Amino acid sequence: MSAAGPLRARFGAAGEPRASTPEIAWYRERLPRDAGPCLEVMCGYGRLLVPLVEAGLNVHGVDISPAMLAECATGLTRAALAAPLFRQDVTELNVPFRYAAASIPGGAFQRLTDVERALAALLRIRAHLVDPALLCMDLYVPAERVQRIAAPQIEVRTATLADGSRIALRSETMMFPDARLARTENRYVHRRGNELIAEESETVTVTWYAEDEIAALLADAGFGDVALHPSPRESGEDRTFSVSARVAG
Repeated sequence: MSAAGPLRARFGAAGEPRASTPEIAWYRERLPRDAGPCLEVMCGYGRLLVPLVEAGLNVHGVDISPAMLAECATGLTRAALAAPLFRQDVTELNVPFRYAAASIPGGAFQRLTDVERALAALLRIRAHLVDPALLCMDLYVPAERVQRIAAPQIEVRTATLADGSRIALRSETMMFPDARLARTENRYVHRRGNELIAEESETVTVTWYAEDEIAALLADAGFGDVALHPSPRESGEDRTFSVSARVAG
């Protein structure tokens, strides 16, 4: 899993600066307020973290991408807020705090496409949790029809930044349903009028789990009380769901 670059971070922050109201409410409802700080894992540019801190929750963030963390810090500063942010790979998570809860929103966990790395991440998260030791995360399964499309799926989007410049994104996604992988080649182009400012390319690979499979993986990592919930996120034809669990024993 590679770290996101600055154009991807700026595109995300401009195109979807905040999580939806239902998603914010879902996490506000579940994350404890009085048991200690919470950790948002793979927090990105703060799409959810900033609104939760605005709502009075004590949330720290961790992400592998310095560009994403810079955007997150900017969002916090803009809102006259502060929160501890850490640059770390979640599979090697080691921060000097313990947390009442951890969250992995927006399907971010699915970027850990190797099951051993996914398990390592859950084990490191578990090691940082104390009572009530809650983990919440959001996942999705691509629609069967989408999985079986043989040709690349091409999408073009743009986002306008505060200075009036624009970032265009062209993405090309190939599905590998037998391997449960989707690989997307992204190309970002930043322009001000006809002036080319910067370009950036990345490859993003994601996997997916059925509900019983993610429950089994959580059990392998030492979590119990696994519960499935309707997802607060809408994702077109994809099947979305949320999971909560607690450290067993």
